[in-house]
Amino acid sequence: MKKLFYSFLLLSSATLFAQKNSSTRFAVANDIVGTVDMFSTNLKSYVQSTRTFKSAAELPQNLKKFNAIAENGLVEYKLKSGFGTLDRLPLSDLNAQYNLAKNTPVLIDGYEFANTDTLIYGNLLSNVQVIDNKGSKTVSVTTKK
Repeated sequence: MKKLFYSFLLLSSATLFAQKNSSTRFAVANDIVGTVDMFSTNLKSYVQSTRTFKSAAELPQNLKKFNAIAENGLVEYKLKSGFGTLDRLPLSDLNAQYNLAKNTPVLIDGYEFANTDTLIYGNLLSNVQVIDNKGSKTVSVTTKK
């Protein structure tokens, strides 16, 4: 009975980590993924302008590749020139850091990023762990504490 109970707890915790965080609003700047919270708190001085899209249906052609993360809308930021560059990396490099195959999908707040060529801002990487997702190891990034 104890084994069954512990197995249930383990499965529940893994499932909990893989659920989408519906309060996460993703943002894109220069084709690099971040979050609205990241830009509105830490990077205000970098922002030149914003465009907000309330749903995936409203996305212009250049942002259609981000349909999967536009469930709660998507904000496109234009960054000021002359501020240098922000840390960024492809999700395939994140997989490599955790000894996973480079093409393994990555979860960010429960949203699956299957294209590991996608670039993300380094500011998102404050809470990263490897979890068991549907029977395979996956890197999971949590942006909210």
